[in-house]
Amino acid sequence: MAYTSGILRFMIQVQNRKAATGSRYGIDGDGIEWEDGDILHANVTWAKGVKAMNAGALDAYTVMEVRTRWTDKITMRSRVKFDGNVYQIIPETFHPDKMENTLQFHMQLIVND
Repeated sequence: MAYTSGILRFMIQVQNRKAATGSRYGIDGDGIEWEDGDILHANVTWAKGVKAMNAGALDAYTVMEVRTRWTDKITMRSRVKFDGNVYQIIPETFHPDKMENTLQFHMQLIVND
């Protein structure tokens, strides 16, 4: 059962790695480059509960849950731009389901990149 368009209120942009480059310092020695990909409709909510937010837990403000329709443009190694910030997908939470046309994962804010 796919998510209805009513809950997909936000826009996210997918970022995927560019092809690995070689340098005198080895593969990706000059750093990893990311390229902007598709913009998708999604539902984005806080992944932590109210208790964690009230207690001021740092990760309560940096971990978000995303639900969107299934696409092969997002992998567990992708990054997501949302609301002016860049997030990395937490691989253990990546759950694509092509038959149900759903994709759900948690993402964490990248602070020092």
